[in-house]
Amino acid sequence: MKITSNKKTVVVREYRLEVGTVQVFENYMVASFDEGATITLERTYQIIGISEIHFRDKDFGYISLRKNSYAIDPTVYNYLRGLDNLKAFAIVSKKEIDMHNFNIEKMFYKKPMEFFIEFDNALAWVQKRLGLKNGRNSA
Repeated sequence: MKITSNKKTVVVREYRLEVGTVQVFENYMVASFDEGATITLERTYQIIGISEIHFRDKDFGYISLRKNSYAIDPTVYNYLRGLDNLKAFAIVSKKEIDMHNFNIEKMFYKKPMEFFIEFDNALAWVQKRLGLKNGRNSA
């Protein structure tokens, strides 16, 4: 699985959380969680807090890199749905189980959410949802 972009990227800030890493870029964030982690509501609040620091007054996208297997409490999507400025939620994985999980997660989230095999395709979709042209305000 290709999880990096060919384009020049500038990480605004990187956060190392107890369950993984969140990288913040100009108009999106990329999260990669550790093998065996459990994403609970409490841990989701950390990610929401990061989004409020960097994207308080602007729209942004979220890309989840599913390199490892981990559990997500589906009720977190009720809270993520409340982030009005979160305009795109992308999941990147080549694992079939992640595709099945995505279909379940999408039922809880109920906002624009897509599944991708390649990171560049996910990034292009996020930028399109944000109304950005490739190369402009992108990483």
